[in-house]
Amino acid sequence: MKRLKRISLLGSTGSIGKSTLDVVSQHPEEFSVVAMAAGSNIELLAEQIEQFRPELVSVGNAQAAKELQGRLGNSRVEIMYGEAGLEETAKHAEANFVMTAVVGSIGVAPTLAAIEAGKTIGLANKETLVSAGHIVMKAARDRGVQIIPVDSEHSAIFQCLQGERREDIARIILTASGGSFRHLSREELADVTVEQALHHPNWSMGSKITIDSATMMNKGFEVIEAHWLFDLPYEQIECVLHYESIIHSMVEYKDRAVMAQLGTPDMRVPIQYALSYPKRMPLGTEPLDLVKSGTLHFAPMDFDRYPLLQLAYECGRVGGTHPTVLNAANEVAVDSFLRGSIAFLEIEKIVRQTCEAHQGTSHPSLEEILAADQWARDQAASCLGVNKR
Repeated sequence: MKRLKRISLLGSTGSIGKSTLDVVSQHPEEFSVVAMAAGSNIELLAEQIEQFRPELVSVGNAQAAKELQGRLGNSRVEIMYGEAGLEETAKHAEANFVMTAVVGSIGVAPTLAAIEAGKTIGLANKETLVSAGHIVMKAARDRGVQIIPVDSEHSAIFQCLQGERREDIARIILTASGGSFRHLSREELADVTVEQALHHPNWSMGSKITIDSATMMNKGFEVIEAHWLFDLPYEQIECVLHYESIIHSMVEYKDRAVMAQLGTPDMRVPIQYALSYPKRMPLGTEPLDLVKSGTLHFAPMDFDRYPLLQLAYECGRVGGTHPTVLNAANEVAVDSFLRGSIAFLEIEKIVRQTCEAHQGTSHPSLEEILAADQWARDQAASCLGVNKR
């Protein structure tokens, strides 16, 4: 008898969440949604509840919960809110798969709750491993929980490793589109606008990840995430610019064979792979036409052009609370840029100033990670006062 995949979806109204629900709707005989969490987009969430009929829903705060209840009327869905609601959604008794698609370090606690409850994790929240990789991966090992990567790059690596021995890996190569400003010089970045930054050439993503792509911070986070997911030293993790976003990442083995995963830039592909693993299923997306695509372009990664990528390598190698601080400072700086309070290049300055001011803890507990996260946010906020427009 076929076992239905019962999904708890964290971040249902975001880009990954919406794509996940599209995959679910294509395969109702395989997947169902038993719980979902969102922030403040109550109108869309109400529509999702009507279509997918979850048993439990969590929203950002009490006011959002009240608004949702008003929209749903006499619906039997249970409504919770805040961090407690997010964790309850993650460990819902009926779920056997948790898709963590929230943005930011808020994903750490519910991911740990899902691991403790023995759920299989589809990880689309890279900040979880950036902030607390050693804790999360140890918890997953201790509980025998599988973490399946959903980021297109890590999904590509995961797929290229199937049937291969980890000790035969020479290096992994993460590809990067270069983001919205990949053809601009450092000087030309001084006056770019939020609207320009949010116009990604290949992918349709949320606001924060699109800005992180433009600064290359997103790739830096992926390097740290790859370190934890695949248990590789940073010396074996490289990045290369690939403008078309067709090769999603590669693995080079000791015999110089290179395995690459190719596909259209559509997040539904790695999402469905995570949901259906280890089997593959039909997906209603455009097939990749290499003849139509023509030439694929590559360029070396320039750390002078993308200093936040270099900083991510530095923080990853130092380890401890430094990656936590890197992530928290970046969240504060990106949010400030999106609100128009600082210029684009000030994101880099604030993140580096915060990281350089941090003393660090080598083997932090979860409590120490949370404290470092809050310290970094306070420190970055003080830097904002100096760098504000």
